[in-house]
Amino acid sequence: MSLRILIFDDSEPLRQALVLLIGGTPGFAVLADFPNALTAVDQVRAHKPDVVLMDIDMPGVSGVDAIAQFRQAGLLVPVIVLTIFDDDERVFTALRTGASGYLLKHTPPARLLDAIREVHEGGAPMTPSVARRAIQWLASPPVYLSSELTALTSREQDVLERLANGLSHSEIAAACGIGVETVRSHLKHIYEKLHVHSATEAVAHYYQHR
Repeated sequence: MSLRILIFDDSEPLRQALVLLIGGTPGFAVLADFPNALTAVDQVRAHKPDVVLMDIDMPGVSGVDAIAQFRQAGLLVPVIVLTIFDDDERVFTALRTGASGYLLKHTPPARLLDAIREVHEGGAPMTPSVARRAIQWLASPPVYLSSELTALTSREQDVLERLANGLSHSEIAAACGIGVETVRSHLKHIYEKLHVHSATEAVAHYYQHR
């Protein structure tokens, strides 16, 4: 089955290029593309994509605000930020809000396709310069209540530990002897208990209190 993608970007030439690239590659399907994120929550609910590609700087509703709306609405669809900006403020705000990946628009086409597959499997694809900043952030993560980790079941703790060690959803499933959907269910409960919105935040919590 093809991975189903929604695209939000105010650059029409870039949207057209992405539609041609992604939609023309076997194993991928672009469900729709939009010049803004004004109705992003409704579109995600209607189309049920596997992955969302989201620009940051758009008129009306920014990409970060749209991601926040997804998480507030309980929509856990992985979102890859695709932008020209790599400054600390935008990077950290997007990751804290719940972005699952962060790529710059000069990312080579093959890498972009790999990133879509990666994020669907539970990974967190990032442009190398962004990844370095994220690692530095994880070295001094935000403070959480340590009692939150103790609220996780033993299985949830196991899943979180494997996520922190870089395993994808399918790899966690194989290691734990459970299905991928069960892994996703555990992660949803982990996010709720830790009061976070993304794998990045959950892993930061793990490294703070392991």
